[in-house]
Amino acid sequence: MSIERGWAAEQIPDLGRRVFVVTGANSGLGLATTRALARSGAHVILAVRDEGKGRAAVAQLADEIPGGVFEVRKVNLADLDSVRAFSDELHAEHTRLDVLVNNAGLMAPPRRTLSPQGHEVQFAANHLGHFALTGLLLDLLEAGSDPRVVTVSSANHRKAALYFEDLTGEHSYSPMGYYNQSKLANAVFGWQLHQRLTAAGSPVRSLLAHPGYTATNLQTSSPTGMVRFLFGRLLLPLAQTADQGALPTLYAATAPDVEGGQFFGPDGMGELRGAPKVVEPAPRAADAETGRRLWELSEELTAVRFGLPAAA
Repeated sequence: MSIERGWAAEQIPDLGRRVFVVTGANSGLGLATTRALARSGAHVILAVRDEGKGRAAVAQLADEIPGGVFEVRKVNLADLDSVRAFSDELHAEHTRLDVLVNNAGLMAPPRRTLSPQGHEVQFAANHLGHFALTGLLLDLLEAGSDPRVVTVSSANHRKAALYFEDLTGEHSYSPMGYYNQSKLANAVFGWQLHQRLTAAGSPVRSLLAHPGYTATNLQTSSPTGMVRFLFGRLLLPLAQTADQGALPTLYAATAPDVEGGQFFGPDGMGELRGAPKVVEPAPRAADAETGRRLWELSEELTAVRFGLPAAA
C-alpha cells in the first residue's frame, strides 16, 4: 500500500462515535492519540493507572473539544487482577468496542521489580497486561465496526532478545535490556495475533506501530542515571512531539486502507521522526517458533485463552 506523503491527524476520517480504548491515555502518546481521535468524533475510553490524572486529562480535553465523549477507567496493566476487573467493567456497560490501542508503557526502572503476580514489571505492564486485555476484550471487538487492535512497539525491538530462560531478570536484569525485551514481545504478539485472527476468519485486524523518538515522560518517569540523561536530556532536542509521535498509531487505528499485520513507523531517517509509513519488523518478530513459544507462555502466565487457532 502507498501512504500519502506527509499524512497528518487532520486526515483522520469522521469516526462517528466509534468506541476506542486507549491504554495510558492521560499523558504523552496516549493523550495525543486520545485528543486526535476525539477531534474526529470518537468515543474514547481512557484506560489509566491513576484515575485522578485521567480525570484531569479529560477536563483538559473537554475544554479543547466541546462535545467530546470520554470515559475514564482504571487499569494497572502490570496487575492481571486489575486487567480482569477493567474487562468486567467494560462488559457490564458496553456491547461492542471498535478499536483497542495497546499504548501504555513502562521504561527502564533502575531496579528489578516484580508485578503482583511475580513477573518482571516491564514485561508485565508492556506485554502481559496488553496480551490479557486483548484476549478478554476480543468478543467485544468482534462485535464492533471495522474492529482493530493496534499494539505500540518500539524501534528498539530490533535490538532485543526474548530471555525465555530468565524472563523475570533474576540472573541478568538490565533496565534497557528488559525494556527492549518487552517491546520485542509487543511486536511478536501483534504479528502472531494477526496470523491467528486470519486463520480464524475473524473480522478483527491486528496492526503494529512505533512512534520513533518522541519526547514524553516515558523517558523520565522511571529511568535514572545515564538512561535518563541520554533520553531525557542529551538527545531530547532530536525528539519529535507527542502529537507527531502518535501519527503511526493513529494511521493504524483509523486509515481505511490498512491491512492486518502491517507495522507503521515514522518515514524520516532511521525511523526516528516523520509521517507514517509501512516499516519492517525485525525478522525474529515474525519468526513462527518464537511466536508460538511466546503465545503459549503468555496464555499460561495470564490464564487468558484466546481460542484462536495457530497459523499454518
